[in-house]
Amino acid sequence: MHWILLRGLTREQAHWGSFATRLRDAFPDDRFHTVDLPGTGVHYREDSPARVAGICKKVREQVRHVPGPFNILALSMGGMVALDWAQNAMEGEIQNLILINTSSGFSPPWQRMRPGAWPGILRLLGRRELFDRERDLLRLTSNREVPLTLAKQWYSIQRQRPVSSRNAIRQLTAAARYTPAQKRPLADALVLASRGDRIVHWRCSVALEARWQWTLKLHPDAGHDLPLDEPDWIIQQIRNWLPR
Repeated sequence: MHWILLRGLTREQAHWGSFATRLRDAFPDDRFHTVDLPGTGVHYREDSPARVAGICKKVREQVRHVPGPFNILALSMGGMVALDWAQNAMEGEIQNLILINTSSGFSPPWQRMRPGAWPGILRLLGRRELFDRERDLLRLTSNREVPLTLAKQWYSIQRQRPVSSRNAIRQLTAAARYTPAQKRPLADALVLASRGDRIVHWRCSVALEARWQWTLKLHPDAGHDLPLDEPDWIIQQIRNWLPR
């Protein structure tokens, strides 16, 4: 089985870190493809579309060589891209869909971006030093202690493949505009969320579960970056949910 992994706003494949390794170890017979959104990672020189559908089109072009059916695992804004993909996929193209701490226009704006997150985001925008900005971003998205080595890794990623302010704004605009179509794309999907997410309210995931009767699992205290905070918990939920 092939897997497509999608990260979120201004993040890239390198930010999966050890989670990608653990996922490969958990499913050794499968192949994993970490894909960058336009404007990030290996595509950081590209302009990001300002709508999720445009971002999804670019992502699908990157993986047209990957044979279906495949699984998609996606975090935050990557989940919006994955959901748009699933609603426009050919029959049988996507076998399993796993969404982590994502949101959509099915939820009110104050849940999609929690009011308490704005002070931290504004501080990030005011940071001139890249290292300080990346460290503060980690502290906002993770509810665990941030090791200095991890902050240095994220700093190095952005030094090598910087996300422009223009692309950050275009991605943010795309995320804010996004409302899925009404039709349920798959009979079931696994929706994972963190009650401790300080950016996106976990009730955004509840809204998806309630609308389409999907499977929802909530972590009690992890942050927005659930793969960083609790990678083993995610893998266990996937194991429990996937057909045997």
